[in-house]
Amino acid sequence: MTLRIPQPSPFVEFTRTEWRRRRDTTPLTLSAEEVERLRGVNDPISLKEVEEIYLPLSRLLSLHVAAVQDLHATTGTFLERTTPKVPYVIGIAGSVAVGKSTFARLLQTLLARWPSHPRVDLVTTDGFLFPNRVLRARGLMERKGFPESYDLRRLVQFLADLKSGKRVVRAPVYSHLTYDIVRGRYTAVQRPDILILEGLGVLHAGTAMADGPQVFVSDFFDFSIYIDAEEAHIRRWFVERFLTFRQTAFRDPSSYFRKFAQLSIPEARRMALHVWRTINGKNLRENILPTRTRANLIL
Repeated sequence: MTLRIPQPSPFVEFTRTEWRRRRDTTPLTLSAEEVERLRGVNDPISLKEVEEIYLPLSRLLSLHVAAVQDLHATTGTFLERTTPKVPYVIGIAGSVAVGKSTFARLLQTLLARWPSHPRVDLVTTDGFLFPNRVLRARGLMERKGFPESYDLRRLVQFLADLKSGKRVVRAPVYSHLTYDIVRGRYTAVQRPDILILEGLGVLHAGTAMADGPQVFVSDFFDFSIYIDAEEAHIRRWFVERFLTFRQTAFRDPSSYFRKFAQLSIPEARRMALHVWRTINGKNLRENILPTRTRANLIL
């Protein structure tokens, strides 16, 4: 685990043993059953890992949130103005199949159980992908998840509205079953204490809007986390997850990937490796991994 600190040394590293001591007296507010419910497919997280990794992190973030809330109140007192509550925004980045979704759900649940910030919302950037019809028209279906496949203007506007204190902001909904945006469906975000934004390239700074000021998604973050692992491990996890989906989600008649449910295990393994080689692994190396050192914390 790596945490950014001021120069002259850009990072400080912790072993697992060192990090778990930072938990201090933070109580464990999750049960083994809740961890099981929150974890993703083929993600073998344990209650012990929650105690050793997530609890110290939730304590660190709670301290950060409290400091920012105090600063906001102090600034309002100085200006003699009452300003709307502005959410503390945490960005979570990392590769496909690295465990971002499980990490985000567990962190959301733990942070929501701190008394000082009970409302914690979670939004994924999948909802800000262009619809499939737009991606097809632009020849980008094979580059879904790459920076150019996102409606960056819409995502930046969502975060700008959120940070300006707007009472309700809406995030589009994405279906992993149909592999597309769900037309007409939105998630309403109503001034939470904390917003967690999880996505592949939320720390990416190489693509900005063509006109207007150069504003990036990460400009709105108060804290950012990169979920890291060796590519060989992520590739193996991706293939294992693909094989699991072949027997589960892919069999749903509504699934965009139902054609893969009929593949034999060797055929499915070859297909998964092909997808990793041509899409997900390429995106990791070209666009996601280079953003790792832009995070405040690397896990």
